[in-house]
Amino acid sequence: MTQAIELMAEKGYKGVSTKEIAAAAGLSEMTLFRNFGSKMKLLESAIDRYHYSVEMSKSFEENIQWDLKADLVMISRMYHEMMDRNRKLFLIVLRDEELKDIRENAQKHPLTLLELLKNYFQEMQHKGKMIPTDAEAQAIHFMWMNYGAFMSRLLGGPSMSRFSISAFIESSTDLFVRGLKP
Repeated sequence: MTQAIELMAEKGYKGVSTKEIAAAAGLSEMTLFRNFGSKMKLLESAIDRYHYSVEMSKSFEENIQWDLKADLVMISRMYHEMMDRNRKLFLIVLRDEELKDIRENAQKHPLTLLELLKNYFQEMQHKGKMIPTDAEAQAIHFMWMNYGAFMSRLLGGPSMSRFSISAFIESSTDLFVRGLKP
């Protein structure tokens, strides 16, 4: 999967053959087909393996402190670390219209995060640690804020802003929390 991601990021999905991927991975093309069936299935497997929903779900179970600022900073940092780690996958999938089905299938990952955040915000309201508000709306706002920052850095590069991602996380989360604290 790693070799496929590297080659597809460099040459594009259509620009790399299964023969090249197998050779780069030190496998026969037959082994690649036996394990994945096709180049498309290989890419789908990579997206499922390297995307963030499993890690994020585990983090919600193990690391939530029920402190709005601390939790949202932790979630933002984790989100950006995972998105940065998988930036080549995003570029591959965004570049090629033929991969529309993969993009649609990959929506299960942000939908998982949306559900985790919505439940978290509902519980924070129940505990009296957050103002009464539409938990799903706040979850999507929080996600879009972070996704926008990721995409700006992915497509615009570091020249887009003088702020580091760490400064963005602290500043944007602080602003977000000030609007939600009772």
